[in-house]
Amino acid sequence: MRLTKVGWAAAIAALATAPLALSACTNGPSVSSVWHHGKKLGTNGKPFSVQLTPAGGATNQPVTTEIGTASNGGKITSVTMTDASGRAVPGTERPDGSSWVPGIQLTYHATYHATVNATGPNGEKQSKTTTFTTMADPGSGNTITSTMYVQDGQTYGVGMPVAVQFDTAIPDSSKAAVEKRLFVQSDPPQVGVWHWFGDDQVLFRPEKYWQTGTKITVRSALGGLKVGDKYIDTDRTGAATIGDKTVFQVDNSKHQMQVYQDDKLVKTFPVSLGESNTPTSSGNMVLMTHEYTSLFDVPGEYRVDVMYAERFTWDGQYLHAAPWSEGDQGYTNVSHGCVNLSQTNAEWVYNNSKIGDPVSVSGTEVHITPGDGWTVWDMSWPDYIKGSALPQQDLLNQAAAEAGSGHNSKTAPHVN
Repeated sequence: MRLTKVGWAAAIAALATAPLALSACTNGPSVSSVWHHGKKLGTNGKPFSVQLTPAGGATNQPVTTEIGTASNGGKITSVTMTDASGRAVPGTERPDGSSWVPGIQLTYHATYHATVNATGPNGEKQSKTTTFTTMADPGSGNTITSTMYVQDGQTYGVGMPVAVQFDTAIPDSSKAAVEKRLFVQSDPPQVGVWHWFGDDQVLFRPEKYWQTGTKITVRSALGGLKVGDKYIDTDRTGAATIGDKTVFQVDNSKHQMQVYQDDKLVKTFPVSLGESNTPTSSGNMVLMTHEYTSLFDVPGEYRVDVMYAERFTWDGQYLHAAPWSEGDQGYTNVSHGCVNLSQTNAEWVYNNSKIGDPVSVSGTEVHITPGDGWTVWDMSWPDYIKGSALPQQDLLNQAAAEAGSGHNSKTAPHVN
């Protein structure tokens, strides 16, 4: 059966730049190189000093403000931030040292104090402090609503992307800024990249399927980010676990579905796919829902409650129980686009699957449209990288650096 696209609660991070190995060679005494917003300052002979932004007394600052830091010939050792009541604001420095990112969304029309401590090349200490005030609340009529799918405490399949969606199109000029405020942290570390599907959704996936047991922590730190003449509504966070590897492979030529668990074939089921005028889409998809029962309502055609329904396209294609087509399963296609299973087999699939499990379909008349579901695995890694709004070579360099480091694939601030 096929249904029209329904609204979805999408979830989760701009790529934090990978750690960089820094060194400097001079004819005189060695002095550490430093970076300011990604640009090397070097040893220019100027006295050791610390600079930071926003400037002291700055007003009307966005609630996405980061503390920009730089030390000429020294090393930043700590950054602390408090609100007007003296309460500490958690945060983390970006791995490239370009700024310190508060771990929570700042409050509108509030005052904050930040102190940066640094050590010079000869051990000398220096501190700089700034005080700034954030902008007024722009109001609910001036906001872009964001949604994200990663939910606290959930266990997902190895193909689960981190998905963030907006109710308003994000212009190309703002996409990089959005990505930079999206953070994904994985343990164990796995390289990942964001990809825009159209102008209203951006999805993150690792280079290969997530490893079983991976812990992922996501922060969509977009609350208050200005996009055009509007502001994104709020920060969102989520932490989840990747479960066992279960993959469903549907072969139209054989009218069967094979189930692999931890790369071992465990089940083969007869199925019936979409007939020629309503074909099932071929391609690499992901289970997006896990519904014990679902009402399939197509005006003028049918209205029926279906059991063990698991959606894999926004267009309305599911794996589900179809006792009415059991005589056709394994032989011919009679559905409206879904993958029909017997009641017993569909129950087994339901009990042994989860959101995020990969589903691949082959041999049908049509191929899945990018973005019709979580189609992050239906393209090569190089092609996936091209969908990021950040410079491609930077992403490739970052991926290589992260793969060779002992750090988490994404180091980002999160609520303590």
